[in-house]
Amino acid sequence: MKKFAFAACTALFAATFSFGADGATLFKSCVACHGAAADRPYLGGKVPALKSIASAERLESLKGYKAGTLNKYGQGAIMKAQTARFSEEDLAAINAYIDSL
Repeated sequence: MKKFAFAACTALFAATFSFGADGATLFKSCVACHGAAADRPYLGGKVPALKSIASAERLESLKGYKAGTLNKYGQGAIMKAQTARFSEEDLAAINAYIDSL
């Protein structure tokens, strides 16, 4: 019985974390504009490379774009559409992935 309980707990733990947001996968939709390493400035340098923005500021910007309350560099509408499908957990995972690059 103890082995079964341990196996069940292990499976539950693995399932809980396997469904978490994968920042690397989610970031693939950002690569066309921001580069695979998040190091590409956009709009002729008007929009800085994502890696050059402080992590906390970058996450707040993502949340603002998603909410439709931010229009930095005139990209509010485009970024709202890009972030609409992401949850707050997804945005945090994307931000953490950019930090890891």
